[in-house]
Amino acid sequence: MKVLIAYPPIPSEKGVPLLSQNRQFQWFSKPTFIYPMVPAYAATMARNAGHDVMWCDGIAERLTPEEFESIYRAFSPDVTLIEAKTPIIKAYWRTIRCLKNIHPAGAIALCGDHVTALPEESMQHCPVDYILTGGDYDFALVELLVQLSEGRQPDVAGLYYRSGGEVKSTGRYELTRNLDDLPLIDRELTKWKLYAYENGNYRQRPGTYTMVGRDCWWGKCDFCSWTTLYDKWRTQSPKRLLDEIGHLIDNYGVREIFDDTGCFPAGAWLREFCEGVIERGYHKRVVLGCNMIPGVLSQELYDLMGAANFRFVLFGLESAEQSTLERIHKCGKAKDIENSMRMAKQAGLRPHVTCMVGYPWETVKQSLATIDLSRSLFKKGYIDTLQATVIIPYPGTRLFKECEEKGWLNTKDWDRYDMRELIMKCSMSDDEIRTMTRSIYRSFLTPRFIWRKLREIRSPQDMAYYIRAGLRVIAHLVDFRARASG
Repeated sequence: MKVLIAYPPIPSEKGVPLLSQNRQFQWFSKPTFIYPMVPAYAATMARNAGHDVMWCDGIAERLTPEEFESIYRAFSPDVTLIEAKTPIIKAYWRTIRCLKNIHPAGAIALCGDHVTALPEESMQHCPVDYILTGGDYDFALVELLVQLSEGRQPDVAGLYYRSGGEVKSTGRYELTRNLDDLPLIDRELTKWKLYAYENGNYRQRPGTYTMVGRDCWWGKCDFCSWTTLYDKWRTQSPKRLLDEIGHLIDNYGVREIFDDTGCFPAGAWLREFCEGVIERGYHKRVVLGCNMIPGVLSQELYDLMGAANFRFVLFGLESAEQSTLERIHKCGKAKDIENSMRMAKQAGLRPHVTCMVGYPWETVKQSLATIDLSRSLFKKGYIDTLQATVIIPYPGTRLFKECEEKGWLNTKDWDRYDMRELIMKCSMSDDEIRTMTRSIYRSFLTPRFIWRKLREIRSPQDMAYYIRAGLRVIAHLVDFRARASG
């Protein structure tokens, strides 16, 4: 069968959609492209099964709708897989109507957190043929292709489909697959270089992603859209990830790798992995990065990560208010944040923190505490970079359910769930939230911090990285300023 794995372009005056492999959606004025791991596995597995597979990321390839439609018409796929998120689902409904007009016989399948939460909605609003719910839509797609090739009635767990004019379901999805059974991704098939440069996480380029776990061993944060996809923690073995890193170094010349598991495995798994990196000598050949939670690791484990050449480590700080962390069921304590950043920095890591504002229950004073904490961490030299976002209650999350129960939602127009305005009722206005978000980005723009960064420059690559990072900060400030005037 001819199979297309696609991200159709979404032209908008808002900017470039940060869609693939992303838990919190934003429009960016300066593009950032994240390598979409699960669709890349799906493409590789489909090709390994003997199918004719095409990868077309109309967003990263910066195609016009007309160019994408021309590619679609020429390939005329039997099955197309499209990943969607809440803020662009309506745009993709329109796209699917267009594609079905171009090639009526081609089946189209949607996947992702939004359609996992609300599968029947998309079946009602567009002529999509299949909804693959749950996070293992790489495994599920290959099973579906087998059944379609053999002319059998699809029975993949978690599948929504049309039959006799009705929408039917095979029941709840199952997260039973062994992740060590996944193949090494065919990076050429999935055009990995599209995502190897335009990404602010990378100091060394080309860079790429891995994803050893699905998705987070904590898995309880009320706001995280990926808890909709993954309600059972699974991970590959340390050896499997080590083998993949060696493959990426030897075959693609990758210089930096970021593992985008919701939170990187800790404890004995982390120790075995880091020791394996050092034993194989990979710490001399590639820079590593990952997501981590404050208050979890000891100084010894941070030091081991540093020795294994981990550098960019992203911490979900979210709020400096302990009461907020408890309400969103975030792992860790507010009192542990500063010490975790200190230990990570002492180990030679470059901590990056994420902060969120716009909680319905927080006062202005409580929200400002998060800005004060980020400013203090920068001043002390404990963190290197940060990301500020407006909290959005995505369908399928416990936060969305709470909003519905308590009447907190300002709208259910999915187009507006893009951080450009408050979706939840809050004590602050949209303008106050935007100003606060910009203040978080500005919190590190102090002479002391800039001088510290200048002193760290050791090579032309370091200089290039700081220039790129500076341009991205400016772009984020422009993004939020544009919202305030829009």
